[in-house]
Amino acid sequence: MHSRSRRSVLAALSAGGGLGVAGCLGGGDAVSVLAAGSLASVLGDRLGPRFEADTGITFHGAYYGTNAVMRMVTDGRKYPDVVVSADAGLLRDRLYETHTTWDVAFASNAVGIAYAPDTRFGERLGAGTPWYAVVRDADAGDLAISDPDLDPLGYRAVHAFRLAERAHGLDGFADAAVDAAYREPHEPQLLAGVESGKRAAAVVYRNMAADHGLPFRPFPEAYDFSNPAYADRYREVSYTTDEGYTATGAPIVYNATVLGTADSPAAGRRFVRALANAGDALRANGFETERFPRTRGAVPPAARPTERGDA
Repeated sequence: MHSRSRRSVLAALSAGGGLGVAGCLGGGDAVSVLAAGSLASVLGDRLGPRFEADTGITFHGAYYGTNAVMRMVTDGRKYPDVVVSADAGLLRDRLYETHTTWDVAFASNAVGIAYAPDTRFGERLGAGTPWYAVVRDADAGDLAISDPDLDPLGYRAVHAFRLAERAHGLDGFADAAVDAAYREPHEPQLLAGVESGKRAAAVVYRNMAADHGLPFRPFPEAYDFSNPAYADRYREVSYTTDEGYTATGAPIVYNATVLGTADSPAAGRRFVRALANAGDALRANGFETERFPRTRGAVPPAARPTERGDA
């Protein structure tokens, strides 16, 4: 299965409404999920175990920055059944046609700063000082961001800094903030430095702060990437990764698909459907699900959410 050629993957994708051929080959007793790091807690601790209990299918999850996830799949270093992305556009740009032809979008999020309240940085944020003034005055390395070359959360931090610079008339702020920030290469470890005392704060998604029990200062909606009403403003900024992919600002949308190379495609479809229908659990863990789930492409019936809209 893992040596399957691009031609055979495309043949599988074109047969029987998406992944029908591969579906005949899956074992179905386990599902492997390669997911965005911001989902590590909710999938690993909550939805994965619930899926196992409900279906008898063993859940195996691995978590990285979404850019890194896409590279692992396209370079042939990882062969999961399911890919879950923190940037719907990135999954569609990198995996459509060659690895999948459909996806289900299931949640959104908001970007802001999680912080240690017993630091000078945290004390100022907690007292209501504008966040950009706190960041501008902080020492180099006090603030962590995820690596923008590996992870949408990282380039969303850069996007937020650039939009804040424009919104608040802060000449040179974005470049200075990016240069001074510590870049964490492993998104699931982004808040480890804050918890250990090595960092004062980190730019994170709202759910990540909740997962770690840290106070969270959200950015304004004009640059927290949570509100589709600001989509035109979000599009004013972009970041080009070290491999040449240009990520343009957009509302945050998480999505999931089953790959054409899946060893257990039937189990993968069941997991995608369960994830899309897990709105209550996702909301309880800091995600936004009001506009979801939504589908794109010819989603196999077994993966379709109970209530569907078009992405």
